[in-house]
Amino acid sequence: MKLILPFHVSKVGAGFPSPATDYVEDDIDLNSHLIKNIPSTFLIRVQGKSMNNIGIRDGDLLVVDRSLNPKNFSTVIVNVNEELVVKSFVKEKNESFLTSGSKNLKDKINLTENPEIFIWGVVTYVIHAL
Repeated sequence: MKLILPFHVSKVGAGFPSPATDYVEDDIDLNSHLIKNIPSTFLIRVQGKSMNNIGIRDGDLLVVDRSLNPKNFSTVIVNVNEELVVKSFVKEKNESFLTSGSKNLKDKINLTENPEIFIWGVVTYVIHAL
């Protein structure tokens, strides 16, 4: 499904209004900006507050790409006992962990010790209302 929205040519400032505020350049396809690999990209809605400290809130939509490999401190979707949850991926030396976004790692889950837990996809964007 292609979603086309009008794209305003000028950038929004935090100061005084631009004299060109009524000029619309072209339409913009959000898919081309949010999705790099269509067949492996999914939207998932967040339920819960455990990731609030990194800006992911209850009810947010996550754009998830299953073709990506996580980097250190990537936000990932993880399959835990056939349930998908959102966590932060942390790599230390030769071990990988999952946390709820805090860098202090006191709530970490060791992926090496829990082979039944696997990374389902990498979160590329978070969409939420202001």
